[in-house]
This record gives sequence, structure tokens and C-alpha cells, in this order.
Amino acid sequence: MSPAENISEAGRSIWEEFVSEEADEKTYTDALFRCNGTVGLWRRCITVPKNSHWYSPPETDLTTNCISFSLSDQFMEKYIEPGNHNSGTDLNRTYLWRLQFLLPFVSLGLMCFGALIGLCACACRSLYPAIATGVLHFLAGLCTLGLVGCYVAGIELLHKKLPLPDDVKGEFGWSFCLACVSAPLQFMAAALFIWAARTNRKEFTLLKAYRVA
Repeated sequence: MSPAENISEAGRSIWEEFVSEEADEKTYTDALFRCNGTVGLWRRCITVPKNSHWYSPPETDLTTNCISFSLSDQFMEKYIEPGNHNSGTDLNRTYLWRLQFLLPFVSLGLMCFGALIGLCACACRSLYPAIATGVLHFLAGLCTLGLVGCYVAGIELLHKKLPLPDDVKGEFGWSFCLACVSAPLQFMAAALFIWAARTNRKEFTLLKAYRVA
């Protein structure tokens, strides 16, 4: 479906609700389907004609409008029937959404703490603390991997509730691919730190044995 088509009254209403802070999950998901939208961890976007007033002719010049998720949106409950507040809370989707918001911060915190330990190791001219840095990088990689899994699982569960229209094709964007690449890199960094620390320890043990001999 081309977003350059003239927006109907219903379509205009959905767009206005999409940019509203009170838009629920079903409302903005329908707008994403209709207006070639994208949804990520921090914001949602739709593509619409620049001038969509009722008195304006149809346009082919498009613009992307994005709305950031507020903190309350990130911790908002997901319902068994999206948009129906009386259908009960869908715990699986609720906690998957919250985890995909929290895990990046946990991963970033672990990486920063690991970097701080690495600086201390350099100041002390010792590679022993690099083991802790490697462990923290490994845990950060697990968080990143968990984040990717939570996001994919959440999207799949949402599509079971709200199936994609026949003329809409869902695909992952560049940021998702970047997250998939970052997790193996974090594991590789963890392995290198631990290997360096163990190698330094073996060399120190051999040097000590040589001195004793």
C-alpha cells in the first residue's frame, strides 16, 4: 500500500492518534501497517505525505514522522487483545517488552564497568584484572543476545495477535542487524581478555619457577 495515496478520513484519524501520547498498541500498530512504518526499542515512525490536509491534492513527496516511546510506554502493560483493556494482561509480551528496554542499559553498564577495571589494570601494569573485564564483557554479550531474543519474540507474539495484512511485508532494519553483530563481538572481546590474563599468569608462573630454580 503506497503512503502517497490520498489519506481518507479514517486514515487521517489513525495518523492523529498515532502521534498522540495516549495512542495504544493497536492504534499505532494499525498505523504502522497502513503507512509503511517502523518500530524499534525507542521510537515508532510512519511515512506520510508532507501535506495531508483535506483541502490539499494528493502528493508523492513523503516525510517520516517519528514518535519516541515515553518511560510509561516502555512499562505499559500489554493486553491479550491489543487495544482491549478489559481482555486481561498478557504477561509474556509485557515482560518481553520491559526486558528489551532494560537489557541495553544493563549491557552498557557492564561494558563501562569492564572498561573501568581495564583502566585500573593498565595503571597497575597487571593483566590479572582482565579476567574480570572478560567476564563482564561476556555477561554484556548475553544481555545483548537476550535483548535480540526478547525483541524478536515480542514482535512474533504481536503478529499472532495482529496478523500482517496481505500487502504488507515485515522485515528487520539495520539497527537489528547491528545488535546481532554486536553480541558475537562482545563474546570475542571477552575471550581475548580472559586469554590474555591466563597467558600472563602462565608466563609469571614460569618466570617464578625459573627464579626459584
